[in-house]
Amino acid sequence: MRKHLASTVVAAAAVFASLLACDSDRGGLVPLAMSAEHRVASGPPTIVLVHGAWADASGWYDVTRVLQDHGFKVVAVQNSLFSYATDIQTTKRLIDAQQGPVVVVGHSYGGAVITAAASGNPNVKALVYVTAFAPDMNEALGGLLQRFPDLGLGKALVPDAAGFLYIDPAQYPVVFANSLPLKQAAAFATEQKPIAGSALGEALTTPPAWKTIPSWYVVGTEDRAINPELERFMAKRMGAKVTELKSGHLVFIARAPEVARIIEDAAK
Repeated sequence: MRKHLASTVVAAAAVFASLLACDSDRGGLVPLAMSAEHRVASGPPTIVLVHGAWADASGWYDVTRVLQDHGFKVVAVQNSLFSYATDIQTTKRLIDAQQGPVVVVGHSYGGAVITAAASGNPNVKALVYVTAFAPDMNEALGGLLQRFPDLGLGKALVPDAAGFLYIDPAQYPVVFANSLPLKQAAAFATEQKPIAGSALGEALTTPPAWKTIPSWYVVGTEDRAINPELERFMAKRMGAKVTELKSGHLVFIARAPEVARIIEDAAK
């Protein structure tokens, strides 16, 4: 028993010793975890990608590949779309878990999510809104949509018995994926992830992150889900650096290389 206890103590001491590394800049001992955090902080920012409604994180595939090829660490949130508050919590948890500087990117409804989830986080250096909502305090997405004429999405929404909203598959290629090849858009229509209708009525209850964090905005000039005039209104209100691309709502898929470059610009 004593021999076993002694060997355990020795092993524990060895593990503890391995967690320490000499920091030549400070002339002392610091945990390896701290040293690793220092190394991450001095490198390029981590890119956090946040999807919108009627989609999931896999939609960022092409953008992710470009960013990874250029040396960025990329993480994508998988939100439930069960409620605005829940999606904010999920996204905030992932943002907070990153070490060093972070650039947070939101598409569509995901823009509303990052507006809350990134608020007050000193590690978030930039926000990128991609054909996205950017609400102000006490604003809900439903109210924002009413500021400008509906270009088709509103009439295409179909609720199920549980109150979740789908886009009519026949209308999906027209109002949501109009910048994609028809066969690709039709396939996406069968894979859409519905959002709780109540989420569109939940107001932002925290100071919006874009009021204190530099922001970029991508306008899709042929967007029929969010009126491009509403996108321009939100971008101007937040003082964002704006790029307009000829595309529908899924600009991050249709124009992935250009969107990736905008994210990289925000990360500089």
